[in-house]
Amino acid sequence: MLNRTIYIILTVFLLTPVDSGAGIEQKDSRLRIHLPREITIDGNIPNLGQVAIIRGNESLVSKASKVTLGRISVPGQKIVVDRSIVLSRLAYNGIGASQVTFTGAKKLTVGRRHQIVKGSAFVAAALAFLKKNLPDDSICQLDAVGMTKDLVLPGQSKDIKLSARLVKSSVRDLGKVRITALCDGKETGLRDLTFRFKYNSRRSVARVDIVPGTVISPENVKVEKVISNYPEAASWASPYGLVARRLLPAKTVIRPGMTGPVRPKVLVKRNQNVVIKVNMFGLLVTVNGKTMQEGRLGEYIKVQNTDSQRVILARVNEDGSVEPVL
Repeated sequence: MLNRTIYIILTVFLLTPVDSGAGIEQKDSRLRIHLPREITIDGNIPNLGQVAIIRGNESLVSKASKVTLGRISVPGQKIVVDRSIVLSRLAYNGIGASQVTFTGAKKLTVGRRHQIVKGSAFVAAALAFLKKNLPDDSICQLDAVGMTKDLVLPGQSKDIKLSARLVKSSVRDLGKVRITALCDGKETGLRDLTFRFKYNSRRSVARVDIVPGTVISPENVKVEKVISNYPEAASWASPYGLVARRLLPAKTVIRPGMTGPVRPKVLVKRNQNVVIKVNMFGLLVTVNGKTMQEGRLGEYIKVQNTDSQRVILARVNEDGSVEPVL
């Protein structure tokens, strides 16, 4: 009877599933890794502990959590990690594929937390700066040249400031502004913006047809205010009081060279008898001469001495006489 009882106990023991501590330890030795479809992190080198939920043996979980999955080189970049990549990284760190069970997504997209400074914000900052620091008071219009790209900054910060300064430009009608982005007081990026300047300017326009020799006045020429690509010349002045050097049709924009000063009247004509005056050492000597060309006050003309027939160069005086150049 005793032997039969022992036999039954042994049979039950052998047939009953064993739920021993060793079995629990074997079960816990496998890593259970759950991958989400997408996740955003703060750093640029994601590790498995940041992007996945890991369960299992504590020592394996600790080891697996430190396994890195690549590098995010620039803000805004995303990397894709699939299960095979995770397995290869774990194997490199001594955790074999047989020790891992996956749940969740087959591929994981990892991005870095960032914020964007819009290109329009750079343009607005540059315009505000230029309006307070115009290189020329006559500038009336500022046109941005080209598009300004957004700036992607890593992380999240409430303290982002844009600092502006002028950059020298070799082109007269262009201005450049450098905008620096400061994040928590540190320079994190910059943009160079170019603006085309427009200037308040004036121009003179013929009201009617103006024939050569006509004196320019408000009756035949008007001064208009216009917007120009270039600043007005510092020497600009209305042509009033000058004379037309050539025909100026109505609506012609009058430019330098089209007009000139009024020439004095002709005092002596060609082949006219004149007095040649020589004033030296307080003595005045006069001889007769004949002009070889017409002359105005102050002009130098050729004059022939009537007595010697010698041709000299003489300046026309106010009284019509001439004074030789000695």
